[in-house]
Amino acid sequence: MLEGLMVMFVGIAITLWAQFKVKRTFRKYDEFVAQSGATADQVARDILRGGGLPVGVEPVHGHLTDHYDPRDRMLRLSESVYGNRSLAAIGVAAHEAGHAFQHAQGYVPLSLRTSLVPVANIGSKMAWVFLIAGFLFSWFELIFLGIVFFSAAVVFSIVTLPVEFNASSRAIQILADGGYLTPEEIPASRKVLNAAALTYVASALVAILELLRLLWMAGFLGGSDE
Repeated sequence: MLEGLMVMFVGIAITLWAQFKVKRTFRKYDEFVAQSGATADQVARDILRGGGLPVGVEPVHGHLTDHYDPRDRMLRLSESVYGNRSLAAIGVAAHEAGHAFQHAQGYVPLSLRTSLVPVANIGSKMAWVFLIAGFLFSWFELIFLGIVFFSAAVVFSIVTLPVEFNASSRAIQILADGGYLTPEEIPASRKVLNAAALTYVASALVAILELLRLLWMAGFLGGSDE
């Protein structure tokens, strides 16, 4: 029980720290306006047009809710990014454009992550149904099934890492080569994207820790399911 609580608290601490880090970094570099004077959505459109990608750009509600939707071929920028001329916003927009290029070029990790979405969604929801019932009634088969379902969500978190890091690398390269940011401005956008990447690292780490905790509780790692 004590070990389980420790893992839970460590996971919460890691998640909160990552969220604090990305918000603080974005807020810091959101105060610096790019010398080009272009807005984040303008940069995203120019990048996509330059790459010959038929992808639209539109605003979406929320703060840092930016994402690329491969189904609609639409790049959606949050209220804090769309129309913003800051180094932070332009970096985020370029990152999402990087996902569009991954999709167009058939980037394998992205294709794998996309194929895992339904499995991960079902796994994250059904896992706890089986786990709670399994531990409540001491039914090992249900516990094992719950762990299998949860493992799908863990795999999804891990596969997400190369997708996000690659999109950030593409973004920095595009911003530098396209002259959207000066060499002096590039480090600021890189710091924002690195901070954002930490949230995915934290998510994967927390998922792995939780999986290890479940394996321990089930007796696979020396714990007991009694």
